[in-house]
Amino acid sequence: MAVGDILRKRQAIKRELLKQTNLVPVRIAILGGSTTTEIKSMLEIFLLAQGIEPVFYESGYNRYFEDVLFENPDLWNFKPNIVLIHTTWHNISEFPALLEAEVEVEGRVRREMARFESLWEKIHTELGAVIIQNNFDLPRLRPLGNLEASETFGSVNFVLRLNAEFASYARNHSHLLINDILYLSAQIGQAGWFRPSYWYSFHMALSPTASVALGHNVAAIVKSVYGKSKKCLVLDLDNTLWGGVIGDDGLQNLILGKDHPVGEAYLDFQRYVKNLRRRGVILAVCSKNDEENAKEGFSHPDSVLKLEDFSVFKANWNTKCENIREIAAELNIGLDSIVFVDDNPAERAIVEEHLSEVAVPNVGSDVSVFAEVLEQERYFEVDKIVQDDLSRSAFYSSNVERSACQSQFSNYGDFLASLQMSAEIGSFRPVYLERITQLINKTNQFNLTTRRYTGGEVEAIAEDPAFLTLYGRLTDKFGDNGLVSVVVGQIVDEVLQIDLWLMSCRVLKREMEFAMFDALVEQCQLRGIRKIIGVYIPSKKNSMVAGHYASLGFSAMTGTSEGGEWWSYDVPPTYSPRTRYIRRTGELLQAPETADSTSVPSEV
Repeated sequence: MAVGDILRKRQAIKRELLKQTNLVPVRIAILGGSTTTEIKSMLEIFLLAQGIEPVFYESGYNRYFEDVLFENPDLWNFKPNIVLIHTTWHNISEFPALLEAEVEVEGRVRREMARFESLWEKIHTELGAVIIQNNFDLPRLRPLGNLEASETFGSVNFVLRLNAEFASYARNHSHLLINDILYLSAQIGQAGWFRPSYWYSFHMALSPTASVALGHNVAAIVKSVYGKSKKCLVLDLDNTLWGGVIGDDGLQNLILGKDHPVGEAYLDFQRYVKNLRRRGVILAVCSKNDEENAKEGFSHPDSVLKLEDFSVFKANWNTKCENIREIAAELNIGLDSIVFVDDNPAERAIVEEHLSEVAVPNVGSDVSVFAEVLEQERYFEVDKIVQDDLSRSAFYSSNVERSACQSQFSNYGDFLASLQMSAEIGSFRPVYLERITQLINKTNQFNLTTRRYTGGEVEAIAEDPAFLTLYGRLTDKFGDNGLVSVVVGQIVDEVLQIDLWLMSCRVLKREMEFAMFDALVEQCQLRGIRKIIGVYIPSKKNSMVAGHYASLGFSAMTGTSEGGEWWSYDVPPTYSPRTRYIRRTGELLQAPETADSTSVPSEV
């Protein structure tokens, strides 16, 4: 939808989006160095489009610093999940003076950083929220002309130095995410980004058009925090990854490479796709083609993409809807995790009509804009990249090998035994906290409560002896599946209440849940815990775990709470492990000293 249409029809759009069910509630505090009403309005629309229903706290004009440092009770009582600090170059407290010495300029950089760091640290330690911080756009005017960029006392140079410091801090502090308004302002252009009339009349540092772009960009960051970014890019082949039809034109006549202007555009699109794979996006092929002909295309000497880059390869004469469903099933992901790119408008329309969950961008037929269209939609936004992301394609490719291996066995138990699985299970460790946070916020199907925690909350839980925590990594003969399971429980006297139990769908039906339960019972015995309480809270996607606690021998509790089922398990003095096919490794932490704790919720 065009920017003008969004601005004109915002209320109608909002009413329509609010008709959705299963919206995820998120509390967002907007702390503004300028007027933020328009930004809040745009952010709300884009979040609703992602299935997120925001509740807002909005600071007074230019009160972002005071609200935090002086602990505005309205903000503290609001308990935000996300804090957006909307500052621009107008909020830099002291630009360098003309001909100011480098040492003085450096002092200004340090003072400005100290000012913002004091905000970030207080928000992180006392509110535990994820912080989204704008970096700085460039000042509208350049009194020094081009020297603004090169002289240390130039305002442009100063802004770029501050942005580099912000970026450095974000790299080393996972609770801070940068909203890159320097890029957004360059993309829109200075004339479209800032309007003097809006600033002097309303103290709006962004034009309405820029507010739309900023709302879209922040919504992309928030959706990534809450695991709503797409996971898989499904690609057509002919006239999508190369020019021409491989079955008709042959390998030698494909348009691909630097010796042809259109061929170079295909080459650049392949590079873009390859980079998506490198940072963790799963790639799959869905093409109406003979399979051998289709695979031959990747032997072209200029092809950047190779067959091994694709976790699933579907080249046949079935409908693309059928193939996309099979791709989702083989990868064990939801259709709503898929983006489908095809140059053919008819194929796009069919998939869009019959598979409404699949994202089908209107890329057109000009390959030179394919990557730009994907970028604009922010489908694959990430809030952080951890090692498991870089290995994700390998994880899913190995799963395809496992499925092929399974077909050789008539007995499923024999198949599991053949995998030679081992699990590293232990209490939360600092090295894994970012991945644990990511898994908590991105796992929907095998997730008993679908509760979401910020990085700060996960850190606090890991350090709190009133909580029992477990992570699980699974390895087999095909490779390492990475960190795939998390359990969090709160200890109250001799009772453990499980707040969170989840597992990545890529290891379903491998008995990893049994291995985690074995470790859980072992820890309960060690800590003198006599009873485990579990809750199942149904969601749109987690029906597969409705019988989880019953399968482990839990008993249903009477008087269940609204929207949840409560289960109990008496920890036995002796226990026989349930897992038959997984060898456990790793060392669980010993029982900590008893901590003060609160009472079990009244529903229990």
